[in-house]
Amino acid sequence: MDLASESVMFSVNGKPNGVDDPVRNGTASGGEGGGSSGPGSPHSGEGPSTGKGGADGGDELMKKPAGLLDDKLKKRIRKLSRSNSKDGVLGVAGTPNFVAPHRKWKNSRRSRNGYGRGLPKKGGAGRKGVWGKPGSEVYDELDEDPNDPNFDIDAYNSMHNVELKEIVPQMTEAEVVKKLEAIILEYFEHGDTHEVADALDDLLQPGMKPLVTKTVVAVAFDHKQSQRELTSVLISDLYGRIVTREDICAGFDLLLANLPDIMLDTPDAPHLLGNFIARAVADDCIPPKYAYQSDREDLDQHGQAALVRATTLLSMHDGWGQLDNVWGVGGALRPVQTITQQMSYLLQEYLLSRDLSEAQRSIKELEVPHFHHELIYEAIIMTLEALNESTEVAICELFRTLDSTCIVTPEQMEQGFRRVYEDMTDIVLDIPLAYSILDRFIQRCQRTGSFLSEALVKDIPTRGRKRFVSEGDGGMIKQVNFRHDF
Repeated sequence: MDLASESVMFSVNGKPNGVDDPVRNGTASGGEGGGSSGPGSPHSGEGPSTGKGGADGGDELMKKPAGLLDDKLKKRIRKLSRSNSKDGVLGVAGTPNFVAPHRKWKNSRRSRNGYGRGLPKKGGAGRKGVWGKPGSEVYDELDEDPNDPNFDIDAYNSMHNVELKEIVPQMTEAEVVKKLEAIILEYFEHGDTHEVADALDDLLQPGMKPLVTKTVVAVAFDHKQSQRELTSVLISDLYGRIVTREDICAGFDLLLANLPDIMLDTPDAPHLLGNFIARAVADDCIPPKYAYQSDREDLDQHGQAALVRATTLLSMHDGWGQLDNVWGVGGALRPVQTITQQMSYLLQEYLLSRDLSEAQRSIKELEVPHFHHELIYEAIIMTLEALNESTEVAICELFRTLDSTCIVTPEQMEQGFRRVYEDMTDIVLDIPLAYSILDRFIQRCQRTGSFLSEALVKDIPTRGRKRFVSEGDGGMIKQVNFRHDF
């Protein structure tokens, strides 16, 4: 045993910390074997020591002073004890590295925040300015005093007899109309009536079904002919699945009653509503007698005018079959020849009336913005065939108006002119002066407005002069050029 370990074994009064006191154990008497019986130990009977000598050796061990340790050894012992306390190494009582558990945590300089299960302090109810755990006020039971004059025995008993019932919130009429408008506008984009029916299954309540016809027709008033055709198809497809005959009639009654207000935004609402009613009768959605009740007392003059319009359409000699086209065939569904013919009639009517606003309205009703280059092409051909300046001035003013109002895009305008450029070789066969008239018309358009690009003006075709006889050849025909041309 080294000197450091031996010094630790001594207690304050000079007795060893790990060796029993011979006086207490009754083993301090002299003689052989009076001390420890281990071989080689100071108390062993072997060796030169006797019993007396063993006692003297024990007294010498017990009385060995701890103050003889030098300063270097003290620092070493102090350093060793500090390292043991920091490392938290626990040993057996009586060993040098032993630290009592309660003193280990008490004397530890480590932060105590690292210990525990990682849960918030006080269950999340700590921190400054916090009166309790969030949500604890919901579960806290109120201690009510029955002797309190404000104590309500019925309210107290109702807290213990709670009955939960399922409540479905009822939508107001304004909320239903708002959702219907969104569904209808989306239907105008995709045109799928089955998707609309699926959406209305979860939305409508039994008392709200007449609002379907009312809202659908009211929204169609603000749209074009193609959307009105989709509206008539939707009413026909919803009949029998979502709405009944009575629901459709009730929806038309609401529209007839509100015609004065609708006419503020749509002046021709009675005419349009009459078309919808006649189409519904032709689709077998409502009975014909509904349209023939134009003398109803509950209707004003506008409502009666709508029913008269429906009666007129149903009484035509062509039958109800022609009502399938009451809205016409709108958009790109029409054949190209039909659209071209309508554009030609439109331009002829404009040249006779010179009404720009009517021409703009007619062009918008065609609903073919991707085919406006055909309109430009037909207008230029009419200008070349007219052979007069008044037509050139009218068509030039029409082009300028269409460009300023953005009815015809610059791309469609340029495409129409370039189509004329490409067909000039064929056009000149019917109109010999086509090149000169086209050159004059483009210059007039360039002076009127800047709706023609510089590249388009530079690319204007010119008719080259072919010569079979050269002025310097003495009247001789050039055989090479003659064979090349013919």
